[in-house]
Amino acid sequence: MAEGAATPPAIGSVLVINVSRIGDTLLATPALRALARAFPDAAITCLAHPRRAEVLEHLPFLAQVGRIDKRSAPLLGRLPGRRYDLAFVYGFDRALVAYALRVARRVVAFRQGDAALDARLQPAVAEPPALSRHAVFMRLALLEPLGIRPAGLRLAYQVTREERAWARERLGALGPRRPCIGLQVASFPTKAYRDWPVECFAELAARVRARWPETHFVIFGGSEEKTRTAWLAGQLGAAATSFAGALSLRQSAALMSCAHLYVGVDTGPTHIMGCFDIPLVALYHCHSSSRLLGALEHPCFYPVDHPHPHPCAEETPMSAISVDTVFAAVARALEEHPPAP
Repeated sequence: MAEGAATPPAIGSVLVINVSRIGDTLLATPALRALARAFPDAAITCLAHPRRAEVLEHLPFLAQVGRIDKRSAPLLGRLPGRRYDLAFVYGFDRALVAYALRVARRVVAFRQGDAALDARLQPAVAEPPALSRHAVFMRLALLEPLGIRPAGLRLAYQVTREERAWARERLGALGPRRPCIGLQVASFPTKAYRDWPVECFAELAARVRARWPETHFVIFGGSEEKTRTAWLAGQLGAAATSFAGALSLRQSAALMSCAHLYVGVDTGPTHIMGCFDIPLVALYHCHSSSRLLGALEHPCFYPVDHPHPHPCAEETPMSAISVDTVFAAVARALEEHPPAP
């Protein structure tokens, strides 16, 4: 630093705004961890979508988790003064960026396509081209201009002691069956092209039961896929318990953390499973392969990619992934990581 130059102000508070779906919220957790290492004395606050903020609760590197969306943002932060020394905004909602500019001394965001707004950002960062790198690195790109390097690429989710005790008791009521395999049969409606046919899940379960007769399947999901999850539960009978549409997000995650294996399509709960050291078999469409969305730094990750090379049209059917291929991944996972007693 040149003689007489002002000392940069210390960073005591950092705000991160990331209003998105479950998976995209979790994909930003390596960036949050990197910020915590870069600013060890700062209190980091993350504001997320009101229905997804709970996936960030109890993370040790966050001081506070709050809720915001583009409808509430214009009403917030109107009192004088700056609460945060530095803010990072993901996404392209003008209302969220404007809120950050009201409450933080310095705001970093991807270029918003509005010259006047971009001129107020410090800096306005060029977003990497779509599908050019893994989604985790897409989010870390916002930190690169400040020289902030990754502090691990693993996604982060924290199950509390009370949640884990509840989950163990709930699964224990199913009896001493093993392995206990979690199933996530559908993504969300706007990404339905990622869904593997539910009939394929039924055939896979039959193959698994033929090899491991004591297997019990725990079916996860929301209200949108209740028709499919109910059909699958009916096909599996006493070999399955469906919790689809019956649990909160954190309850589902707690149960997932106690499973012996998980098989699911590419969606939010599958990203949650990427946070646990549990064998994970995940199915990926060729439009968004495991190279772009797979679990990073996971000790027992078994990705099953669509046989069509990336990229491909969204209309390319997931039925091209054979039951044989998925069963081979499940068998390998159970053989390499047998359920502990």
